[in-house]
Amino acid sequence: MRGLEIKNLVVNIGDKRVVDGLNLTVPAGEVHAIMGPNGTGKTSLSKAVAGHPDYKIASGEVLLDGENIVGLPPDEIARKGFFLAFQYPVSIPGVSIANFIRACLNARQPKGETINPVEYYKKLYEKMDELKMSRSFTSRSVNDGFSGGEKKRCDILQMLMLQPSFAILDETDSGLDIDALRIVSEGVNTARGENIGMLLITHYHRLLEYIKPDKVHVMNGGKIVKSGGAELALELEEKGYDWLKEQ
Repeated sequence: MRGLEIKNLVVNIGDKRVVDGLNLTVPAGEVHAIMGPNGTGKTSLSKAVAGHPDYKIASGEVLLDGENIVGLPPDEIARKGFFLAFQYPVSIPGVSIANFIRACLNARQPKGETINPVEYYKKLYEKMDELKMSRSFTSRSVNDGFSGGEKKRCDILQMLMLQPSFAILDETDSGLDIDALRIVSEGVNTARGENIGMLLITHYHRLLEYIKPDKVHVMNGGKIVKSGGAELALELEEKGYDWLKEQ
């Protein structure tokens, strides 16, 4: 199957279990959302899938387009078409946005080949315009001195340029004002298509007003406890999460 399949995933950080037998399937061409209270394993799930060394996968499978990526280093997972937008994007002083994205793209080329610089900058400027980013950002260091909204736009710019087969966006809406949320959401929506699957991690329904999910899942205690359509996000907005514990 094209997309992401997670089967009976168990993840530990040290002696603490943060993901506990989670099952989730997000086919290519669909956008799913995961919601849930703080501390339920949402960010831990994203980092484990991405191959973060601190998040030890004790058992289970993570299939990306049918291939089990458990145990692969993060750079190899990325080259296979996976993208993670961080909840708190890191700064890389001294490395410009233009050079960083170009290096990422060149890393995916066959050995000895590089991308055409003219075509690269043409596409880069096109995507920056879509995100209403100033051309001056091309020479700025990645996320260095950026506002919260600028960091999130930079993440989405990377996704639009890299064109992954699957992307997890971890709380892309955090730290955004209404205008920035709308612009970032428009950028995500332009990336939607039959060749990419997406998983949005969020606390709030407001993001899903701009990016309409095909399905919504609720995570609690390290596993998916309820799934439904987009209307489930509205129900969570109205009732919170306590009512799920009573079912």
